[in-house]
Amino acid sequence: MSTGMRVSNDKRLVLATGRAYPELAEEVARCLHISMLPTTIYDFANSEIYIRYEESIRGADVFIMQAFSSPINKWLMETLLMVDAAKRASAKRITVVAPYYPYARQDKKHKGREPISARLVADLLKTAGANRIMSVDLHAAQSQGFFDGPVDHLWAMPTLVEYVRSIITGDDAVMVSPDAGRIKVAEQWSSRLGGIPLAFVHKTRNIEKANTAKANRVVGDVAGKTAIIVDDMIDTAGTLVGAIRVVKDAGAKDVIVAATHALLSGEAVERLSNAPIRELVVTDTVPIPDEKRFKGLTVLSIAPTLARAIDEVFEDGSVTSLFDGAY
Repeated sequence: MSTGMRVSNDKRLVLATGRAYPELAEEVARCLHISMLPTTIYDFANSEIYIRYEESIRGADVFIMQAFSSPINKWLMETLLMVDAAKRASAKRITVVAPYYPYARQDKKHKGREPISARLVADLLKTAGANRIMSVDLHAAQSQGFFDGPVDHLWAMPTLVEYVRSIITGDDAVMVSPDAGRIKVAEQWSSRLGGIPLAFVHKTRNIEKANTAKANRVVGDVAGKTAIIVDDMIDTAGTLVGAIRVVKDAGAKDVIVAATHALLSGEAVERLSNAPIRELVVTDTVPIPDEKRFKGLTVLSIAPTLARAIDEVFEDGSVTSLFDGAY
């Protein structure tokens, strides 16, 4: 039996990884008590990508992990080629494990003559041969409907909530949604933190320019309290820092920020380093290199969540049960 596979009732679990973030895949493999599938991947001189699996995966349940960090288009193409290679190697089922789903924000048309890029990515993965997709905290939950097949929408919330609960004291905490659109998520956080009060930041967004929004005011009482701002991703952090300052101006004693995907593009690290926050808590769905780490940043591992979900899918169990049915 290959060391890179688990056998259960004549089924074989195989975990392969692209080059974007092999460290996370290795941690998932350790949680599953298996080794990674030996894979050869390299770039030709003209930047085309070559891929070959070094062991047979015929009839196997193959999970292909890829983190969609920068350069996102390269890693997307690499993933499509990995899926195609697995299909042509006669894998029984192919699941793409994308902790951060690429192009997730482009899930609808804001104006005419725009693409719906999140749907296109789903179509590309399906055409390449993917049977299933697994991702963490999709930007919009309805994006699950873009893929013609099962989509396992995992939550980082239990991991983040457990940590945040350990660093807040007393009953002076308030849950703050960074905009009205994420109030439902803030409500779920509030419930898991014992029913703490809710507030949200009213903001306006300029659809003419990317990564541009203005935080206007806080709706709700945050004065003298520890405000917990929760979001799904942090890209350039401009909008987030604006929300932090509005919350502080409204009298918040402390600000703790929790987010799933720490993209930290452009000036994000500088902005967050200078922002009036006590702590920024994120997961490692995308790689966070040393140069993007700073005082006050806490990175939690998403690997146990991914490993449990992969195990449930492989054993034909219930992924929903991992999140108490709040799915």
